[in-house]
Amino acid sequence: MDWQSQLAVVVTTAYAMTLGGVIGYERELKNRPAGFRTHTLVAGASALLLGMGVMAVDDPRLARLEGVQIDPLRLMEAVVAGVSFIGAGTIFGTRGRDTVAGITTAASLLMVAVIGAAAGLRYHWLAVLGTLLTLLVLTGLNTMERRFSHRPPSNPDDGNRQG
Repeated sequence: MDWQSQLAVVVTTAYAMTLGGVIGYERELKNRPAGFRTHTLVAGASALLLGMGVMAVDDPRLARLEGVQIDPLRLMEAVVAGVSFIGAGTIFGTRGRDTVAGITTAASLLMVAVIGAAAGLRYHWLAVLGTLLTLLVLTGLNTMERRFSHRPPSNPDDGNRQG
C-alpha cells in the first residue's frame, strides 16, 4: 500500500480521536469512570481498525491469498466485542454495595467506538453528527431531566447514580 493511503488512515484516526476526546472530556468533567483518554483511545482504535480494513480490501497482496475473505464490517464486530469488555469493566469497577454505576459511561464508550468506525469508513458527517447527538444526550437531556423531574437531584452516595 502506498504511504498516502496510510497517511489518510492516520489522519482519519486522529479525527476520530478528536471526536471521541470531546465526549470523553464531558465524561471527565462529570468525574465519571472513563474519561478523556479512554474515549479518545476507543474512538481511535475503532477508526484505525476500520481504516486498515478498508485498505485491506484494495490490497493486491491479500487478494492473492486463497480462501481469505476480507470484510471490513466484520471488524466492527471485533470493535463492539472489545468495547463490551471495557464497558463491563467500567460498570463493575464502579459498582457499590447496592448500586450499579457507570452504565451511561459504558454506553458512551460504545458510541465513541461507533463514531470511530464511521470515521474509519470515511463517513465523516455521520461521525460529527453522532458526536453532537451524543453530547446532546449527555448534557442537554441531563439538564432537562433535572428540570422536569419531581424528585430531588440524585446524590452519588445515595445509590441512585446511573452515569
